[in-house]
Amino acid sequence: MSLDEASLSGDRVPRYKRVLVKLSGESMGSAGAGISGAEIQAMARLAIEIRDLGVEVALLVGGGNFFRGRDLSGSGIVRRTTRDAIGMLATVMNALALQDAIESEGGRARAMISTEMSRIAEPFVARNAVRYLADGIITVFGGGTGNPFFTTDTAAALRACEIGAGLLVKATRVDGVYADDPEKDPSAERFDELRYRDVLERGLRVMDATAITMCMEHRLPIVVLDVKKPDALVRAICGETEGTIIKR
Repeated sequence: MSLDEASLSGDRVPRYKRVLVKLSGESMGSAGAGISGAEIQAMARLAIEIRDLGVEVALLVGGGNFFRGRDLSGSGIVRRTTRDAIGMLATVMNALALQDAIESEGGRARAMISTEMSRIAEPFVARNAVRYLADGIITVFGGGTGNPFFTTDTAAALRACEIGAGLLVKATRVDGVYADDPEKDPSAERFDELRYRDVLERGLRVMDATAITMCMEHRLPIVVLDVKKPDALVRAICGETEGTIIKR
C-alpha cells in the first residue's frame, strides 16, 4: 500500500484542533537510502489534506532513512555526543525536504530546527510555531531536542507539549502497539487501548520512557498507527477508533 492511497474520504469533523505527527525517517525513504521523492511528496499531500480539515498540523521527523546516531557506534566515532549530533543533522535534512515538498504541492510550510542554522531555517521558538500554526502554516520540526542522549520520540513529546497539541500521533509502519514484534511473532497480541503506566510497566516498545512519562504528566494522548493505511491518520484525528491509543 503506497502512501498516495492514504487519503481523506468523506466529510469528517476533527476532534483535535492541533496535532503533532511524529514521522519516522523511514517514511521519507528506505532505511539508509536517503529521501524518496515519491514518499515525501505523498506525505506532503497528506499533511495538506489534514490541514484542509481545519486542523493545525505540526510534523516532527526522524532521520533513520539516512542513519541514526547509534548506527555509527562501530564507525570509529567514539563520542556519543558526536554521533547524536550527526543523527540530528539527518533530521534537519528531512525537515527541509518536507518543507519544500509541502510548498511544491501548494501548501504553506515552515521548517523550524533546534540548532542554530539561520541561513537555512529558523530556530524553534514555541510562540512562533503556535503563531504559524494558527495562520494555517504546517510547521516541520527538525534537529530533535537539540541535545544528545534524547530520541526523536522524546523530541516529539516535548514539542507537542510546548505548542499545546491535543494529540501526538506516532506514525509507524505497523497498525498499533503489540505485546511483541508482529513481524517476528505474527500471533503477538495487539492492543486497542493502553494506559501510560501499562506501557512503562510492561516495557512495551512504543516510545522511550522519557517520552511516555512526559505525555503522562501533561495528559497528552498518543495514537500509534500505520500512516500508510488508507484514512488511518484522518480517522485518528477525528477521534475514530484507529491504531492504539495511549492515555490515562
